[in-house]
Amino acid sequence: MSDIVGWLDDYFWGAMVVLRVFGVSLLMAVLFGLIGSAAKLSKSRIAKSIASGYTVVFRGTPELLVLLIFYFGSAVTLTHIAQIVDPEIQFVDIPPFWAGALAIALVVGAYMTETFRGAFLGVDSGQIEAARALGISNFKTFVYVRIPQMWRLALPNFGNHMLSLMKDTALISVIGLEEIVFVAEIATTVTVKPFTMYAIVAVIYLAITTVITLVVSGLEKYSNRHLERAR
Repeated sequence: MSDIVGWLDDYFWGAMVVLRVFGVSLLMAVLFGLIGSAAKLSKSRIAKSIASGYTVVFRGTPELLVLLIFYFGSAVTLTHIAQIVDPEIQFVDIPPFWAGALAIALVVGAYMTETFRGAFLGVDSGQIEAARALGISNFKTFVYVRIPQMWRLALPNFGNHMLSLMKDTALISVIGLEEIVFVAEIATTVTVKPFTMYAIVAVIYLAITTVITLVVSGLEKYSNRHLERAR
């Protein structure tokens, strides 16, 4: 028991890092999903092709490989660019936090693209036509008419994407970010109690994902409240 207590502070700060990665990745993933779905629904063949390529690549590649390729690939690219400017520069890389958050966001954003696209298609077309009849621009129609209504349809799958994103944060330990899996690895080498140390990680993730599930469930009930009143 004393071994566990001695590592609680490290697990706490590691959990804070996980929540930071989750928050940043979620915002970027939503942005990628909205841009991707808008591109797929646009009339531009180029935009459709780019969005389709994005979803095919990042949905078909394991998250761990995307993380490793993005982290080490960006380091090689940045180093070459920096050496063009200053040949004395030896190495340049992206901090593990931002590399990991962006890599996870790209993967989850590809799934969100398809979820948002399906939700947008589920919005009543009559309301879109009404907005156009009132002279509202396509951009304002997208922001003020389509997005608020598509969220209700997207919420169930969006909740699943949030859970996947949270669990994917455990992968970032492989590039050196000091989050709870990284803490468990260090604690295991000191205490020689891998089951106990990794069980703590499992409990922390379970607690966080339970909160996410409850929040999404509450949002679903709130967004569908008008349907319940109509029964």
